[in-house]
Amino acid sequence: MEHATRATTDLNSHSSVLKQVASREGIVDRYISAWGEPAYVSEHIIEELLQALGYDTAVSDAELLAQAELRHKVDVLAPVQVVHAGKEVLIKLHISPAARISEFSWQLDTEQGERFEGYLESQIVEDERAQKGFLVFRLANDLPLGYHQVTLFRKRRNKPFTMRLIITPTSCYKQPKLMNEERLWGPSIQLYSVTSKTNWGIGDFSDLKYLVHKIAEGGGDFVGLNPIHSLFPANPEGASPYSPSSRCWLNIMYIDVEAVPEFAHCETAQTIVNEAAFQQRLADNRQKQWVDYTEVSALKMAILPHLFTTFIDQEISHDTDRAKQFAQFVEQGGESLLHQAAFDALHQDLKAQDQSMWGWPVFESGLQHFDSPEVQSYIKKNTQKVQLFMYLQWLADQQLTQVQALAEQKGMALGLYRDLAVGVCDSGAETWADRGALCQDVSIGAPPDIFGPLGQNWGLPPLNPYELTKRAYQPFIDLLRANMRHCGALRIDHVLGLLRLWWIPKGKTAKDGAYIYYPVDELMSILALESHRHQCAVIGEDLGTVPEEIVEKLNDAGIHSYKVFFFETEQDGQYIAPKSYKKQSMTALCTHDMPTLRGFWNSADLTLGKEIGLYPDEAQLEVLMQDRESRRKHIIETLAQHNQLPELERNEAGEIMINQALSEAMQIHMATGSSALLSLQLEDWLEMDTPVNIPGTMDEYPNWRRKLLSTLEEMFAREDILQLEAKLTAARRL
Repeated sequence: MEHATRATTDLNSHSSVLKQVASREGIVDRYISAWGEPAYVSEHIIEELLQALGYDTAVSDAELLAQAELRHKVDVLAPVQVVHAGKEVLIKLHISPAARISEFSWQLDTEQGERFEGYLESQIVEDERAQKGFLVFRLANDLPLGYHQVTLFRKRRNKPFTMRLIITPTSCYKQPKLMNEERLWGPSIQLYSVTSKTNWGIGDFSDLKYLVHKIAEGGGDFVGLNPIHSLFPANPEGASPYSPSSRCWLNIMYIDVEAVPEFAHCETAQTIVNEAAFQQRLADNRQKQWVDYTEVSALKMAILPHLFTTFIDQEISHDTDRAKQFAQFVEQGGESLLHQAAFDALHQDLKAQDQSMWGWPVFESGLQHFDSPEVQSYIKKNTQKVQLFMYLQWLADQQLTQVQALAEQKGMALGLYRDLAVGVCDSGAETWADRGALCQDVSIGAPPDIFGPLGQNWGLPPLNPYELTKRAYQPFIDLLRANMRHCGALRIDHVLGLLRLWWIPKGKTAKDGAYIYYPVDELMSILALESHRHQCAVIGEDLGTVPEEIVEKLNDAGIHSYKVFFFETEQDGQYIAPKSYKKQSMTALCTHDMPTLRGFWNSADLTLGKEIGLYPDEAQLEVLMQDRESRRKHIIETLAQHNQLPELERNEAGEIMINQALSEAMQIHMATGSSALLSLQLEDWLEMDTPVNIPGTMDEYPNWRRKLLSTLEEMFAREDILQLEAKLTAARRL
């Protein structure tokens, strides 16, 4: 009996220590489920997550605690401190009670180049060394916004102590029109799905420029984009924009080849493109209903290397202004650009030799990381191939720059708004070159909920919160800077991830995970600083289970909430009035993860789901069908209540059919609302019913490939679409 009691005590002790260490790492052992009930995380999952963070858990409790103590020990100064402008700058100094304060002096170097300095003893406001192990000293509270360095010197010590001090605004930037509470509208598009008379079978940056021009003429203030992060040129069928190779660079397949300056000076490229067979391939590819990524890549990569050769011969060899612009781009891109270009070049070579080379996890071991001697040797031997991919990133960057410049010239309040994916693919450039900023032994997702009883595993490795702090948030800063270029707003996918993410150990199912918390206040403050620097408003996709603790933080940080019409209902199922929407929000009728308006009304998504096996339970499908019927009824009621109901069209069974008038009425209904931003879809202007993406599917449906049914030229020649733009503009200005 004594042995059993001791064993139980030991287990309880171990459990307590495990949870204590987990807590220090932000891992919580319980949470409130989507059903409002407490849910608990197993100790085994906690152990696996601690291992993913670098802990050795196969040790005694005392050794486990010692690891945590060592990991979180502050060496005199913390690596970073974030303070809102105007607030007291109080800095903790971890030194022993025996240390003489008179031996210390401080220096502050601001990002702007100013230097302040003084002695520590004149700045001390609190000395708690004996009780808490630190003292607190104060710096001026009128420091400029930016990234500053605090340096602490001690007599007879050669190496000083340093800390990054980040002074930030309290909330994100908003353009003057948003500050004046003007209500703006624009379409959100999937760029690859855009069709035109000139593209090569995929929407490109010239199409985007044309669209911006037409939307600006129609009174719109923005065009929203899917994530345009770099994907996999050597593996073009890896097409999900939400599973990128890197979030810091662009998808080179969006380059308009014929708009590249070198194309006009490259006889080889022009000869190939003008051949009848090539022109026929282009025509055929434009006509396809689904984006053929393999053919798009084959067509563009047949020409782009020739343009690079022309660039070398005509620009680099003569050290022209254009060559200098490229050199500056490469210098600014630094090691990050080299990572991307080297990966794409290496991947292309390996894929040409073996078609099974889908990503770096199947490369031979010596090529599985950027820092390996084999990779460094490859880069030296293949400098021009690597430079080709740097050149392609530059072309993409240039063309995107031109689009935003046109938007500003046309007077659009935002111009482009970009979309930041929640993570990166585990087989691309960013993970290949990672040096610990990402946790590659876990992936992120979502716990079980009403719509997904098994949970979701997105297969994306998360940023390591410990490393983020240790590196003074530089990986996060770099990410924001890369994505706030060339746009007036940034949509952050799953913005709740600034607070917490659902981590799943590799090899486990989505339900076997836990929430890990991030330094949300610091991340939001840095987001605000970069937002102001880039004059870029922020939209946070906050759908799903939203923890109460982040709602007020998002609001105070000036982040626009994301509201989807079909989800915004009262307890009785009625849709809330447009005037009741939060002002600091973007509203949408549909998203890329939902059916189109016509598809929703006709339950086309449910019918398709049945066909591809998403609803093996007939009873479940029947419940969804009944719910859809109820929603249709509520839509008609809310349109009637707000005097937006058009003349209805019914079928032989007396059921209300969706037509152009009803679709338009829903869009105008939302346009009358109080939200600052209204996002619409070109699919609904064209009355399409097929979705671009069906969540939870991979091979069952061709996600991220469905094209728009009309070219941009045809679309904006239609009088009904021009009139719809005018009505939307008028409704937003009421």
